[in-house]
Amino acid sequence: MMDLDISRRSAKRVLKLSGLEPLVVTPESNFINVGERTNVAGSKRFLRFIKNGDFESALSIAREQVEGGAQILDVNMDDGLIDGKEAMVRFLNLIMAEPDIAKIPIMIDSSKWEIIEAGLQVVQGKCVVNSISLKDGEDTFIKQAKLIKRYGAAVIIMAFDEIGQADNYERRIEIAKRSYDILVDTVGFPAEDIIFDLNIFPVATGMEEHRDNAVHFIEATRWVRENLPYCNVSGGVSNVSFSFRGNNAIREAMHSVFLYHAIKAGMNLGIVNPVMLEVYDDIPKNLLEHVEDVMLNRRADATERLLDLSTTIKQTSKGKVVDNEWRKGPLQDRITRALVKGVDEFILEDIEEARKSVDRPIEVIETFLMIGMNRVGDLFGSGKMFLPQVVKSARVMKKAVAYLLPFIEEEKDENSSSAGKILLATVKGDVHDIGKNIVGVVLACNNYEIIDLGVMVPPEKIISEAKKHKVDIIGLSGLITPSLEEMVILAKEMQRQKFKLPLLIGGATTSRAHTAVKIDPHYENAVVHVNDASRAVNIVSDLLNQKKSRTFVDELKNNYSEFRTKFLERQVTKTYIPIEKARSNKYKVDWKTTAIVKPKQLGIHQFDDFDLSILVDYIDWSPFFRSWDLFGKYPQILTDDIVGEQATELFNDAQEMLSELVSKKLLKAKAVFGLFKANTINDDDIEVMHLNGQADLESSDAIKHVTFRTLRQQAKKAEGKPNYALADFIAPKEENIEDYMGAFCVCTGFGTEELASEYEKNLDDYNSIMVKALSDRLAEALAEYLHQTVRKEYWCYDQGESLTNEELIKEKYNGIRPAPGYPACPDHLEKETIWQLLDVENRIGVKLTESLAMWPAASVSGYYFANEKARYFGVGKIKEDQLIDFAKRKNISINKARKWLITNLAD
Repeated sequence: MMDLDISRRSAKRVLKLSGLEPLVVTPESNFINVGERTNVAGSKRFLRFIKNGDFESALSIAREQVEGGAQILDVNMDDGLIDGKEAMVRFLNLIMAEPDIAKIPIMIDSSKWEIIEAGLQVVQGKCVVNSISLKDGEDTFIKQAKLIKRYGAAVIIMAFDEIGQADNYERRIEIAKRSYDILVDTVGFPAEDIIFDLNIFPVATGMEEHRDNAVHFIEATRWVRENLPYCNVSGGVSNVSFSFRGNNAIREAMHSVFLYHAIKAGMNLGIVNPVMLEVYDDIPKNLLEHVEDVMLNRRADATERLLDLSTTIKQTSKGKVVDNEWRKGPLQDRITRALVKGVDEFILEDIEEARKSVDRPIEVIETFLMIGMNRVGDLFGSGKMFLPQVVKSARVMKKAVAYLLPFIEEEKDENSSSAGKILLATVKGDVHDIGKNIVGVVLACNNYEIIDLGVMVPPEKIISEAKKHKVDIIGLSGLITPSLEEMVILAKEMQRQKFKLPLLIGGATTSRAHTAVKIDPHYENAVVHVNDASRAVNIVSDLLNQKKSRTFVDELKNNYSEFRTKFLERQVTKTYIPIEKARSNKYKVDWKTTAIVKPKQLGIHQFDDFDLSILVDYIDWSPFFRSWDLFGKYPQILTDDIVGEQATELFNDAQEMLSELVSKKLLKAKAVFGLFKANTINDDDIEVMHLNGQADLESSDAIKHVTFRTLRQQAKKAEGKPNYALADFIAPKEENIEDYMGAFCVCTGFGTEELASEYEKNLDDYNSIMVKALSDRLAEALAEYLHQTVRKEYWCYDQGESLTNEELIKEKYNGIRPAPGYPACPDHLEKETIWQLLDVENRIGVKLTESLAMWPAASVSGYYFANEKARYFGVGKIKEDQLIDFAKRKNISINKARKWLITNLAD
């Protein structure tokens, strides 16, 4: 028993890093990719921005790296013309203020200790120091290691000592062993926080001594992982192909081959540009053989042969050639291929052949189809398939199963069973279900029976249906902030009724932090945050595995408890100021010099059947790919060598459907907006004056007053930094200046649900999800187009504006259009005021649910601010005094205010 306990404790000794979110590098983790473009030595563009002091543009590169899939962000400011210490501190401070970037761990990269230490004093979470080594002797090495340990960071150790850089197998393991012993035995450094960079050098240089460069790295990696317990191995992958720069096709293949062998040997982190990777299984066999000959030094003339081959290889687009040679293969291979490729052309023919070959039709599912879907699962789990492909696989699977069902029903077999029953529901008040549908498809592909209750499902129905169907797991989804409170309510009710079922939490507004801090304490059984579809299968498998589940749940509960404790401790350290003091530190506009433009057309304007074809050029495609778990920026994602081929196929499918939606007018788009006189009153409220019917605006009887309540930042700011509220961008009434603001609601979702349901009836989840995703993109495009039209034609404060779609997406225009529920105005209750002001439901038919989600789901609403100083910001946490004040201003109970602002309340 003692040995077992030790084994369990040891199993937990893995590298754990964090930004705002944790990154745990386990033996089961895929290769961890370090984003390299925020390194002045690795990106000329980043260097130029830093040299010019354009840190905002430099920050956009960091954001691109995160959106592109980087799991750690390498930051390096080592350049002779830069004050590296000042630049590092300034840049890291900017990153820390951007949650979408700061969520991943930082790698502080420098050859200068003073820059490293400056970065350590700024960065939050658990970072990585890159790097220290023995080159300056043991004393310096030990001193730096002790400081890094004190700062709580992990460390990269370079294979370098007083003699020089390790350039062969023996020197690599000699330096690694010596460094490890000093760190572990002398410094007491956690072995799992040690990462060795064993020096990746070029191969195929023509020099005899370089032929074993890759082999020595790979074998040294294997030795380190086998002989130095718990440590990790990293490296800069692009170095290996340096001799072939200019020939990307060869370099991409070299990177993939090198990683394939290095990862098998134990390399688990590395700096590599995903664009410069070929999918290992897709490398042409002839090229693969030549590259592996070089990489593994399998023959004396390997370099010459690869050089000869390289002259015949050019970067070409991958065209599609119809090849039905596979139809001659064994039946299982044909069915597996149909599932993997998502091609249903021959599936019924093959399923009928399979049915005739077995004793009972259920065996076709249990053997032929499950073997194929297991292959899909393996490829998806290893990163060789992507989510859109898996959804297409599910379409083929459903078609095959639907064909078999009548034959199975004839036998009335009750012995066959699924891997488990899972109930999925979008919680009460919320109407968004794209992510939930994708998770359901992925789980169904793995033989789980899915009971999908749809959207806007109240807790009592979730509980009654869970009992009725005797499900094994309940999964909750939500997009809007109020959904988070609905999840807490359900967890409490499940606890009250003594449920034992695991509870899965997912959706755009959910997070591991919210799950651990707000939901988990109310339910004594498993509560698991699932941040993407690819993790769902493994999580569900662990939860339902009798041998693993207890350990899995215990570790999860302990991890959430530790996270909760640290989170709450961190919250205590934040300083907030009273609301009155925050108001006295408001953003102050010089209203005497600020240009205020009176709208050309005041009042409410309505579009009952908007032309969808106008919106196509206004679509922001990057979020579309993210909804399918393909991460990258459009259009670059289409040529990405990891996801590019699948992204292109998905994009082509989207274009085909979009063309049909537009040409056949399958969706209806509507919009309403208004421009009104407005002034700020009582610091944080905006009073809007609008017409009562068609009466004269100058008649006092014709004017109604509607008041928007805004929230103000209460976190203590540095000297000279204001505490913002949206009301700051509208002239105060006491200034006797007439100002203006607008409000809007657009929808492109009329018809979406009917189309999606029709696809679902035909077992076509792929196109059901596709039409919802396109409806969402069209709604955002309509919001973008309408705002531009307002700026140029209705308000006319920027008639000369001429921006590209890319510039519109980057919000290069003047003015802002914040939306209730977003960081600058997190209160969803203000949607009710917009609906009152614009008479939204009567005019265009968009309704608000009980939780103030918009229905149809493909809808966008918000405000228009034209002030040249207007900017986006996050309100962040507020204190009890502002909550009470807000409730009083809105004339609602404190309990109601607390319910709607719960996620913004400081503990």
